[in-house]
Amino acid sequence: MRKRKTLMVAALLTTAAAGAQAQTSVTLYGRVDAGLEYMSGVPTGVGANGQATGSGHRFRAESGDWGTSLWGLKGREDLGGGLATVFHLEGSFNTVNGTMSSAGLFDRYATVGIASDKFGTLLLGRELFISNGVWDFDPFGQSNWSSASLVRGRNWLHSSNNISYQSPTIAGFDAFGQYALSNATNWNGNGTTPQGRWAGLQLTYTTPLFQLRGIYDEIRSSENGQFVDPFTASREYTAAFNVFLGKFKIQGAYQAIRTSGGTATAGIAPTTLDHEWGGVTWQATPAAALIAAVYHVNANKGAGNATIYTVGGTYNLSKRTLLDMQIATVQNSKTANFGLNANNEGDTTATDNPLVGHSQSGVYAGIQHLF
Repeated sequence: MRKRKTLMVAALLTTAAAGAQAQTSVTLYGRVDAGLEYMSGVPTGVGANGQATGSGHRFRAESGDWGTSLWGLKGREDLGGGLATVFHLEGSFNTVNGTMSSAGLFDRYATVGIASDKFGTLLLGRELFISNGVWDFDPFGQSNWSSASLVRGRNWLHSSNNISYQSPTIAGFDAFGQYALSNATNWNGNGTTPQGRWAGLQLTYTTPLFQLRGIYDEIRSSENGQFVDPFTASREYTAAFNVFLGKFKIQGAYQAIRTSGGTATAGIAPTTLDHEWGGVTWQATPAAALIAAVYHVNANKGAGNATIYTVGGTYNLSKRTLLDMQIATVQNSKTANFGLNANNEGDTTATDNPLVGHSQSGVYAGIQHLF
């Protein structure tokens, strides 16, 4: 009898342990991207004024041109009744030299929260900023030479101190909201913390034939809580679409980026940007895709305009490994110096932007593996 009771207790403990394991999961995942890049129109030399004096070309190894190299952990604990505790940790790294991001171990995501099958997901922590929502509508999926380039990185920022909410999908509609506290004594930011107040709202409607998304987001200056620079502290209004036509996907977007305004005067930093793009992806075979896109920006106050023309594609060696290639050129008006990469303003050699009024062209070929 005692032996039978011992066996029963052991069986119950085994069952309970198995049930606990089934209710809790942790997933390790990542992406490793590397390749070779050639670029012309690269600034060279530094004059007495600190500006580049000439243009040259280079050939280099590059990490993350097609997609950021990253690794992460996702976890979920079932609480019952359709509720779960979730967490997400994700950091980026440089495949070429093996270094982690200078922003920290988990520079992309460090969140914890509650998920409900019925009511959606509430998260706290660090996330990609809501402006990254254009990723789904960018033909090149926010590669280094795409929808972030002509707004100097405005579309792929990361934000700390977040409170975010993702709704469930109802009749094709879903909503995502994000609010990032400044953590300063001034609600909007006053120079005592690295980040001002950031916020945004995203609405999406999806059908089998098309998808529409609208995004409003705002980034306030950490110095004074104002909208003072279209590239770093501004309001952004985005309207984007996807159309699914068999082997073809047509994508496009328009963005209006605004500061607090001001009188348009040549030689002064811009206060507004109008940014748009369009492109098409042809899934020629189950393994091979060809992509073509055009990105354009127009800045006021004499800052000029620029256009990126680009083609490329991917070839999947397996479900986890692909080869990728992109050819691109950016054509600047006589007062603009936007680069293929999402560089800061200026034309010194430190920014990697072409000389004012000059073009910049490049070719990238690489390999990417998911795990």
